[in-house]
Amino acid sequence: MANIKSAISFGLVNIPVVYTPIIHNNDMTFHQLHKKCGHRIQYQKYCNHCKKQVKEIDLVKGYEVEENEFITFTKDELANMRIDLKGTIEVVAFVPEKEIPPFYYEKTYVLSPPKKEKAYSLFLEVLKKSGKVAVAKTTLGTKFYYCLLRFYEGVILMSTMYFEEEVEIPETVTTAAFSKQEFDLALKLVDQLASHFTPEDYQDDYQKQIKEAIQKKQEGKTISKKKSSKAPSVKDLMTSLQKSLEAK
Repeated sequence: MANIKSAISFGLVNIPVVYTPIIHNNDMTFHQLHKKCGHRIQYQKYCNHCKKQVKEIDLVKGYEVEENEFITFTKDELANMRIDLKGTIEVVAFVPEKEIPPFYYEKTYVLSPPKKEKAYSLFLEVLKKSGKVAVAKTTLGTKFYYCLLRFYEGVILMSTMYFEEEVEIPETVTTAAFSKQEFDLALKLVDQLASHFTPEDYQDDYQKQIKEAIQKKQEGKTISKKKSSKAPSVKDLMTSLQKSLEAK
């Protein structure tokens, strides 16, 4: 999904934007192959009751209300229930960003103007100076979302949100007592590991190894088995903290 046209609806002001995702999955893609011949496996829609393959036109979607009992919907019925916002991002409120727990954020997009746009510049400055984020509603594809619009380094970011009913936090968390000495040692360990966040320092080591392995296989080399190492087991908390400080 890239360069999708939309518009921010801010009161009666309409702000044309183009949204582009800022996150791109870097996972290497593998296909399932038949081990014997090396060809790709294909998946077919098959009805186990009728014992035959089924065409796309013969499919409906069903919600299971009881075991093997479904309420079915046609594509037209589902289409009639979609929220139609006519491709807009409709602002409904402005709230302090600190009031939004981080686990509500889902995917983030950059909203940019297709050309120089006074209304975009104005809205960007409003977000910057107000210190608030805009809560808006929109649709992406066929799915309805609430989202947040916020200022970030000269652009507007749009983050889709999870709904409240999708978030489950345990009501109680059991805590245990610890000593002041243990707490002080833990703070020292924090100080030893203190740094600044630079994203380029945190690389995907697993994907890096996959890419290196692919290169080796292309060159006809074998992949050597990695030796597994066990993490040291220290049951006593105080000893664990002291050894951690010594190791650093």
